[in-house]
Amino acid sequence: MSNIKSSQKYAIQAKKFNKINSIRKTILRRLMKKFSEAIIQKNKPVAHEVWLKLQSNLDKFAQKGLIHKNKAARYKSRCYLKIKILT
Repeated sequence: MSNIKSSQKYAIQAKKFNKINSIRKTILRRLMKKFSEAIIQKNKPVAHEVWLKLQSNLDKFAQKGLIHKNKAARYKSRCYLKIKILT
């Protein structure tokens, strides 16, 4: 650890945000997995419900800078197309 107080504070903040971002990425992975399982089982109501949660989280995390906004848009688009195919 460094001797400068501001850099010590930044190091502590970095650890905190790293933990928070890890949790957020885990949330996204779990939602993507639930969505994929619902699509494989051809369960449209469950897939739609998970898609709404996934869409919301993708937008939030893209806004916070956890993932790129174009990546979030790409995920949402692909998921929407998969739901549309189930109809």
